[in-house]
Amino acid sequence: MPKKAGMENWKRKRRKEYLELKKYRYYIFCEGQQTEPQYFAGFKRLIEENPVYKDMVLIEIEPCQAETMRVIGMAEDYVKKNKIKKGQIWCVYDKDSFPPEHFNGVVERAENLNKANPELQYYTAWSNECIEFWFLLHFAYYTSNNHRAEYISFLNDEFRKLKMGKYQKNRKDIFDILMENGNPKLAIRYAKRIIKDNQGRTPTEIAPGTKVYELVEEMTKYLPEKMQDIFR
Repeated sequence: MPKKAGMENWKRKRRKEYLELKKYRYYIFCEGQQTEPQYFAGFKRLIEENPVYKDMVLIEIEPCQAETMRVIGMAEDYVKKNKIKKGQIWCVYDKDSFPPEHFNGVVERAENLNKANPELQYYTAWSNECIEFWFLLHFAYYTSNNHRAEYISFLNDEFRKLKMGKYQKNRKDIFDILMENGNPKLAIRYAKRIIKDNQGRTPTEIAPGTKVYELVEEMTKYLPEKMQDIFR
């Protein structure tokens, strides 16, 4: 066997052994290349620094640069390619201007996939119309169905008050800013209230709205105890 092939097989074996040690497994597929991955990377960093869970929790974040149905399609391909049989597959995506059937279709597709294997479940952390709505809820209860430009303008105002400059999609400190200067606990409460008030409606019809809080609540379980209070 060529030396290079032997090294690749060894790496695959070591990776398999590493994965098998992880009791809780999360695979997060983000529509965006920067904003969502950088936000959830904040949770990943803190969890990996937590001596209680760092050896028990696997978090892999995959930027997709794809929209709605393509995000879950890429998640499915990843699962098949890597022969993943256990864990939670999270699709993080925005409504933007994509057709309702595509936006709603991700939830429907996830529900169908979940019938195959109870140990491998797909979840949808959608935002209508964008992730910035989730960020905004860290500062105020907001129910106006506006364009993303309005949400970004709101965030810019809040960031200026905090002397944090302007909100930008590629900010690497977005998680820290929201956790330290916003109110994650209220953001979760506000997001839940909006979903409850729109019970029975499709994701497209809940405008604005977001279910990113569901993934945030999952990640919070593995944070250091003193930090969990910020989110609960």
